[in-house]
Amino acid sequence: MKKIVVICGPTASGKTKLAIELAQKYNGEIISADSGQVWRELDLGTAKPTFEERRRVPHHLIDVVTPGEHFDVSQYCALADKAIDDIIGRGKVPFVVGGTGMYLRVLFRGLCEAPPQDLQIRKELEARIQTEGLNRLHEELQNRDPPLAKKLNPKDTTRIVRGLEVYEITGIPLSTFQEKHQFQNPRYEVLQIGLCCDKKVLHERIEKRTDWMLYNGWVEEVRELLKFYSTGSQAFRTLGYKTIATHLKGELSLSEATAEIKKQTKAFAKRQGTWFRSDPSIFWVRGEESLKNIFDAAVSAVDHFLCLCQ
Repeated sequence: MKKIVVICGPTASGKTKLAIELAQKYNGEIISADSGQVWRELDLGTAKPTFEERRRVPHHLIDVVTPGEHFDVSQYCALADKAIDDIIGRGKVPFVVGGTGMYLRVLFRGLCEAPPQDLQIRKELEARIQTEGLNRLHEELQNRDPPLAKKLNPKDTTRIVRGLEVYEITGIPLSTFQEKHQFQNPRYEVLQIGLCCDKKVLHERIEKRTDWMLYNGWVEEVRELLKFYSTGSQAFRTLGYKTIATHLKGELSLSEATAEIKKQTKAFAKRQGTWFRSDPSIFWVRGEESLKNIFDAAVSAVDHFLCLCQ
């Protein structure tokens, strides 16, 4: 079975820096597992690796699709599989790095056998979001698929739409398909290294990073995007982008938008932490330690993993 090393954890926990150091040590390449970084032109707000970081280590699955296109977890999985095959085929180690838990779960275990997308039903549901609001669709999902609705964040447009779409197509709740599948068939041999941080430290990092993004032109980035793409496009579901678009419409001051983005990002980091903590196989490293201490702890785990896999 093919082997991959995964660096996961909440946003702003230090995954990129650690992954680059490890990839350099083990002759590896990085595959992004970040649902924001797949979009071209969404650069500052998705904290993409810098040019210098990408020069040090090759990165994959960044800038995959334009903001006007559709992208989903099945497409991610297919592209990640191809990148893993390519990296291993050249005698290198794949490091999968990111905080999008569903991307990682499907990569490890595969998709459940729910029906494929129905574009007409999806368009109808997305149109209803514009007229009725997402809360109304989440309430409908609570009636049709209570277990799924209970697990989802009420603002998770993608998964709420998918849940209603599956029910509309089959009359069977998506949670029933998922329970039957249980993501039990491993596709790779995996070492997961998770970065966790003290809440106060993580919140400080989120605030500083948000300020840095805005100072370096995030608002201008969104202004340019709005010349070509609608806020209804999937890319604009990426954290912070709709909030800045709202500011550009004059509905929020910049300080209000900044505060809202920081609030959303902290809540997002909390959800990521909850997701990853539910996985007992993750080897946790304290993200507030020095990079050397984090690196040393991770190296010991990777050495052991690669030794066992020989």
